[in-house]
Amino acid sequence: MKDLKLKIVTPEKILFEEKVSQVSISTVMGEITILPNHIPLVSQLASGEIVVKHNKKEDASSIALAKDEDLMAISGGFVEVLPDQVVILADTAERAEDIDEERAEAARQKAEEVLKTKLADAESFIMFRAQIEKEMARLKVVRKYKKRGVRTGHNN
Repeated sequence: MKDLKLKIVTPEKILFEEKVSQVSISTVMGEITILPNHIPLVSQLASGEIVVKHNKKEDASSIALAKDEDLMAISGGFVEVLPDQVVILADTAERAEDIDEERAEAARQKAEEVLKTKLADAESFIMFRAQIEKEMARLKVVRKYKKRGVRTGHNN
């Protein structure tokens, strides 16, 4: 099967850059899955998850050498899709294994409390709403990752 090159970039670093078989992302218009030879498009990203699927590679003894899926959380940005390449410019992006579930839950709760208890102007409301969406995306990704029987390195 043909692959496509996926590059995920944040303002701080290149988080991910390799060939994949498909990628599913959250856009402001809904979830999309991109396969090789997808029509070109540019879209705004929503807070949500990125699911990256790899082609399984096998050695001579037919043992799968690579994991077949990566999960990441993003909090907005843009995606550019070309027939053989996808570039995601994310405001923030984290691999599931790097997310601390307890800290994400605490941050979500704090943002919700501030939103409920303080009269916020429109700008503050939008900021807290975006923070809640970001933390909800992080929680969704880390919980899905944990359900697969993999522990994150941050559960103290």
